[in-house]
Amino acid sequence: MSSAALAAPSKSPDAFRTISEVALELDVPQHVLRFWESRFAQIKPVKRAGGRRFYRPEDVDLLRGIRGLLYSDGFTIRGVQKVLKERGLRHVAGIGRGAEPQPMVIEKIVFVEKPVAPPKSEAAPAKKRPTHLRAVPTPMSLPFFDAEPAPVVPGLAAEERARLKDLLGELEGLKSRLKAART
Repeated sequence: MSSAALAAPSKSPDAFRTISEVALELDVPQHVLRFWESRFAQIKPVKRAGGRRFYRPEDVDLLRGIRGLLYSDGFTIRGVQKVLKERGLRHVAGIGRGAEPQPMVIEKIVFVEKPVAPPKSEAAPAKKRPTHLRAVPTPMSLPFFDAEPAPVVPGLAAEERARLKDLLGELEGLKSRLKAART
């Protein structure tokens, strides 16, 4: 770049800027600005005869915002494209003007670790019996269910005794089926 371009007086804030002036202001090479034009459809400089680009102040703010997202915030090109799509041109241009950006979540990744199954060659450990369950000693004796004449239990009617005797018979049958299933 010539020294005359570097020594040029600063333009008014509303003036159009050439690609070389914008490249100097943003501290990026001109070819990077051309590349960003190909990746971000929102960058539309005015092109004069001969293909010279002139950037409006809004374009410069947008470019400054894109530069900030890429270089300062660590976004990828695709990430900035996503921000432009979801949050809009004004949001990114606001970042370029130095407006306080609002917090945003671009992607949320959740990792869930699944337990690793032991190799099939290893034998599976035996299942432990829960501590709240314990084996009932055989034979089970309850004083009012013995074969001998049933003692008179105060408050227990004959019908209730018969129902309890039936239930005990069912339980003993289930116990024997369970024992057979275990062996």
